[in-house]
Amino acid sequence: MSQKFACAFAILCAAATVIVAAQKPPAGFTALFNGRDLTGWRGGDTFDHRALLAMPEAERAARIATWTASMKAHWRAENGELVNDGQGAYATTEKDYGDFELLLEYRTVALADSGIYLRGVPQVQIWDYTEKAKFELGADKGSGGLWNNSPGAPGKDPLVFADKPFGEWNAFRVLMVGSKVSVWLNGKLVVDHATLEHYYDRKTPIPDRGPIQLQTHGGEIRWRNIFIREISN
Repeated sequence: MSQKFACAFAILCAAATVIVAAQKPPAGFTALFNGRDLTGWRGGDTFDHRALLAMPEAERAARIATWTASMKAHWRAENGELVNDGQGAYATTEKDYGDFELLLEYRTVALADSGIYLRGVPQVQIWDYTEKAKFELGADKGSGGLWNNSPGAPGKDPLVFADKPFGEWNAFRVLMVGSKVSVWLNGKLVVDHATLEHYYDRKTPIPDRGPIQLQTHGGEIRWRNIFIREISN
């Protein structure tokens, strides 16, 4: 083996090692994204999960197939990252979850906003905090709030601004037990044990179980190190 080839091979091996290491879950957690492909994910939308489960099986399967085709056209695995181009259906876990602790990192671009649906309910908000047109909606307050809660409700706006500048990775920790949610963004507590309102029917609690969804909305967003720890009652 030539020295040049050996050098190139070593670099490739090192890169592969970095990707694998980056996807290793912390103790007690499992990876939702394997870093290589879309295994474990289907398509989804802003849609009441209870209504989806109540559909006849064939109708439900057809709806999910349509969403999944859209998702796969706009999401891809790339260098250990789950990448969306800003369009298409949402990346949605095939599995439903009850109480859990969720860890993930994201990086996005200007004029994009996104979110994380918990048990299929919107959402932990991700903003472009520089977009002045959305300051009246709360973009200048930063990401991490439960934006679809009622105006003035606990958790709707983050307690502190915690976003990093564009181009840098942001890290979320989300703890959900019952209807209560706490959120840390880049190590700062931004939601403190607030009730996530049921967006589809505010008179009732959110479902006991449902999928994790990564919303796509208007601009490229990248996700990595997506880990979950299920909490037993």
